[in-house]
Amino acid sequence: MKQEKLEFLAENPLYTKRFAEHIGKRCKEASIQAVAKEFLLDWHTVKELEKEYMRGVLAKTGMPAPKAIGIDEISIRKGHTYRIVVSDLERKRPIWFGGEDRSEASLAKFYEEIGPKKSAQIRLALMDMWKPFRKATEKNAPQAAILFDKFHVMRHLGEALDKVRKAEYKRLSGNQRKFVKGQKYNLLTRWDNLNLEGRQGLKKLLTANKRLNTAYVLKESFGQLWEYEREGWARKFFDNWRNALKWQRLKPYEDFANMIDRHWEGIAAYCKPENKVSLGFVEGLNNKIRVIQRRAYGIKDEEYLRLKVLTCMLPP
Repeated sequence: MKQEKLEFLAENPLYTKRFAEHIGKRCKEASIQAVAKEFLLDWHTVKELEKEYMRGVLAKTGMPAPKAIGIDEISIRKGHTYRIVVSDLERKRPIWFGGEDRSEASLAKFYEEIGPKKSAQIRLALMDMWKPFRKATEKNAPQAAILFDKFHVMRHLGEALDKVRKAEYKRLSGNQRKFVKGQKYNLLTRWDNLNLEGRQGLKKLLTANKRLNTAYVLKESFGQLWEYEREGWARKFFDNWRNALKWQRLKPYEDFANMIDRHWEGIAAYCKPENKVSLGFVEGLNNKIRVIQRRAYGIKDEEYLRLKVLTCMLPP
């Protein structure tokens, strides 16, 4: 008995490659369940055809030699189970998904996969302040400037503000608590992004509580740090911002300022013109990944998640 491989057939021999490609494109626009219903197919068949389509797209695209990379981790299930996502910041797309956790050894697998030659071409690595990511990059791409992601830094500041809010709620009693209660979202959201009701509630809170007013103003002003083009001016701004904390009794903010001081080199690197990259891309990618996970109600097939992440930012 012989079996002949026909070029026009998909991996599933019941369907042609052209049909698999059509199903894959439809899955970019709709859920697997909706596509299965539209074409009267089994849910698992649609998923396998989409996986074949995505593998074909990635094979055509290939692994680039990135000059600037973004490194981040995503949680794939409860229990601190993480995978690392590496993005090409110039091409604005993820290029690697893997590892077993967010350790130095896991990120080292990315550098092993692209090889020493491509690793040596990386000039900039954008990441959060997670030490294992920094150590793996310094070891495998020592020529790369390390830049800490603005959104992760601002998230730490948001957490400090929320600690101040909780402390104020505990300190107050009776009628005074009503101004603080239910204002977490309004406090942590930028003023420009609030609706009329949110702004009115926030105004009442900031008028009623001097300490939260000070903390909120300091949080809003800190974003100016990334606008400077010279490290000296950026440092002067940070020192003035830190000095404004004196006598304010904002312990979470003091801890945040100490953390920034310890990691200053990775923040000041953004002042150099050659290190100016789109910081919004990584946050946009994270949002896209969360949407993928939410639409799939928690993807258990990790290979499917990997393919979805790596193809989600590719052009049509």
